Amino acid sequence: MSGFWQLSFELRPLEANLAEESCFEVGASSVTFVDAEDDPVLEPLPGEFRLWPTTRMRALFADVDEPQGIVSALAEALQIPQDRIQAEKIEDRVWEREWLRDFHAMRFGRRLWVCPHHEAVTAPDAVIVRMDPGLAFGTGTHPTTALCLEWLDSHLLPGQRVIDFGCGSGVLAVAAAKLGASEAHCFDIDPQALTAASENATANEVQSRVTICETADALPRGVDVLVANILSGLLCRLAPAFGSLVRAGGSVVLAGLLEADVADVTRAYDAWFDIRPFENRNGWAGLSGKRNTHAPPGAGK
Repeated sequence: MSGFWQLSFELRPLEANLAEESCFEVGASSVTFVDAEDDPVLEPLPGEFRLWPTTRMRALFADVDEPQGIVSALAEALQIPQDRIQAEKIEDRVWEREWLRDFHAMRFGRRLWVCPHHEAVTAPDAVIVRMDPGLAFGTGTHPTTALCLEWLDSHLLPGQRVIDFGCGSGVLAVAAAKLGASEAHCFDIDPQALTAASENATANEVQSRVTICETADALPRGVDVLVANILSGLLCRLAPAFGSLVRAGGSVVLAGLLEADVADVTRAYDAWFDIRPFENRNGWAGLSGKRNTHAPPGAGK
């Protein structure tokens, strides 16, 4: 009987782009990169392969009777041994029930909570972000998202203007709006992420203060806070752009980088921000800092 099969294998840097293309050529419905330890879903920019120490590619195939033909075709396309590719049949489950069982309310900092619609939070001063389970773009379970949420809970001031760069589900922008931001602007290269962010803003009744930006050029300048939970290689390249978006004295919050990347990222931001680590968690680091007043010409107002 046909069903869903997942093929997975460990990647080497030079195989990334070819592997993704080959998976789609042999009929994959979706392809994702995953961290062997933390298991976040990631869609990097074309040619971007600054991932984790151990990265696997997973490809999902639908309506397959048995996977051996796909394994053989994929191994031939990549010129790798077939035994490097693992095949797993995905059980037919009621996925909503599975998510409801495993997903619970989570607190970030003193008052900020992220929880699904079926759970109640009774803390008297709770600020609640409703995010239902099963989102591909993040609900706060990954350490880097948690670091950003905790920073917002501790540091964001009412009335501030925020950019969520690489917004995914929009959880950071929605959290900022719920915490009192006057404006939260979302940007992501993935249109599906922008759709998810828009829907989550509406579900949390903050759509009037959350703006979806389809291009980076649409982001406003002079904001008070810019949060970016993206890979370190991209963070380094975006330092000048972030310097142009944040006002003097405003804050940048960077996550998505490993502890080993802290020195490189800090060096990339030195001209614009007085940046320092604010917390490490499970091998991941969070950096934050104020936009200085002696940045290069043209770097923001």
